[in-house]
Amino acid sequence: MAEKNIRLLLAQWQGGVNPDYELGFQIMDVILPPMKEEEVIKIPVDLDFDQALQVKNGFNGYDALLKQVSFTRKILKDKDPDRLLVIGGDCSVSEAPFDYLSGRYKENFGILWLDAHPDISDPTVSSHLHEMPVYHLMGKGTDTFAQKIEHPLPADKFMFAGLRYDQLREMDHRVKDLDMKVATPQELEVSSQPIINWLKEEKISHLAIHFDLDVLSPADYRSILPAQPDTDPADFPAAVGQLTLKQVGRILQDIESTTELVGLTIAENMPWDAINLRQEMKQLNFFK
Repeated sequence: MAEKNIRLLLAQWQGGVNPDYELGFQIMDVILPPMKEEEVIKIPVDLDFDQALQVKNGFNGYDALLKQVSFTRKILKDKDPDRLLVIGGDCSVSEAPFDYLSGRYKENFGILWLDAHPDISDPTVSSHLHEMPVYHLMGKGTDTFAQKIEHPLPADKFMFAGLRYDQLREMDHRVKDLDMKVATPQELEVSSQPIINWLKEEKISHLAIHFDLDVLSPADYRSILPAQPDTDPADFPAAVGQLTLKQVGRILQDIESTTELVGLTIAENMPWDAINLRQEMKQLNFFK
């Protein structure tokens, strides 16, 4: 029987409290090639950008996020895919899809979090869902989104790649507390071996990768938050990625030669030129 491949379009932006992720999502959907015999599913997302996101139960945009996440879970259960390409949106788009894959592939499943930040926070220090998906996928927390996780993974089934370990914040302390696996940009500069070793040690035969584009260096890839025109990445208030796109491409290919890639999220595309051009054009009466 042929594999069922789903291209999941989830323009969720409320988790990062940034409407520009929606335009980044649209462009990424055009850029990424189709999977073989894929079914395309678009999750309905609230695109009322003019309405301020209210904090409820500790989360910005709680109602919209809960509705979108619940809809995603239902779709995946109904469709029962083998492989998922998830196009976001902000980083919270991986929660429901990766939980689904964890339930499908069970003890031989693992998650590689390719990101400059660990996204392992909780509502006591953040109201942004996109800073919490790893914490939730571990089955931690008592908030609504954490309680929806049905197939939590232990810490050793996660690995952070490209993480700026030297710049972890207080909100990232669980990376150290749980002694989680990390491959820094320097360790991955010329070799993917730290990741390959982890895959073999943990006997991970099925892998999902969360690829947050901000793992990339703004000197190499311009469509990320720290690469905003007329700003200095050194002034960015969080860690800035250091990998190049070529290095990430090599890492992904090396992984595919070692294990089966069953899930891939690409999130937080921030196409500054397109964003700024659209903003300028919106000022014209011609478009009103």
